[in-house]
Amino acid sequence: MTAVLVSANAIQQPAYFLDARFNLNDSQAGKKQFMDGHIKGARHIDIEKDLSDMTSSEGRHPMPTKDQLAAVVHRLGLTYEQPIYIYDEGGQPFAARAYFMLQYAGFTNAYIVQEGYKGLVAAGFEVTTDVDYLTSAMPIQWNEDVYVNREQVKEVARRKVNKVLLDARSANRYRGDEEPIDHVAGHIPTARNYDWEQLVQDGQLSVNETLTHTVSKDEQIIVYCGSGVTASPLYAMLKQLDYPNVQVYTGSFSDWINHEPIEQSEE
Repeated sequence: MTAVLVSANAIQQPAYFLDARFNLNDSQAGKKQFMDGHIKGARHIDIEKDLSDMTSSEGRHPMPTKDQLAAVVHRLGLTYEQPIYIYDEGGQPFAARAYFMLQYAGFTNAYIVQEGYKGLVAAGFEVTTDVDYLTSAMPIQWNEDVYVNREQVKEVARRKVNKVLLDARSANRYRGDEEPIDHVAGHIPTARNYDWEQLVQDGQLSVNETLTHTVSKDEQIIVYCGSGVTASPLYAMLKQLDYPNVQVYTGSFSDWINHEPIEQSEE
């Protein structure tokens, strides 16, 4: 299998860490956690300020522009040579969102710390409140193959392109039984469903073989969710399982419903 998930105990120093802790209900919580204590040498990466273009109307956590993401990469001092270990609290979608964005920016040496912050602390990594500052200015080698926009998804939903849409939300939201966030319930036409939380076991992302029963390796897969955040763990897990053709519709359902029709499942 491709190494996407890495155990804290397997990480060798020196290591470069990104702290992606976040709370969808409190956008300041992750930064506060970082300032209160983080793994020594870690830099903070914010799901909304760094990994979304919150001025865009294309969903609740829209795709950042290339210029925006390049500025983040340079501010964080990232290079293609160094391995990058991303952590959140463990079993959350935020490190995976950062992982996906780094994949889009051409980073092939980024990994998700499976046990999260507490696992790193338990493994003996030093905690500090000090913040290191280091910048870079390297050109970005974009990997556009991992990202699709609404127009590309529309071709799949209309069965003009032979790809599989995979909805990462709960079965209730997929079916349209309930919708606690968006103003329309249901799912994008033709989509299958696999609740990303089925990948969480004992507070960490773990392989669940039922995912391989939902989509196969010979299919081209586009993952989406409500806003492009919880789709990321599915993307990461499919890459961990060596699925060769996986993309993310970052605008996701919150973008789709403002422009296109939806479906509701019939029991």
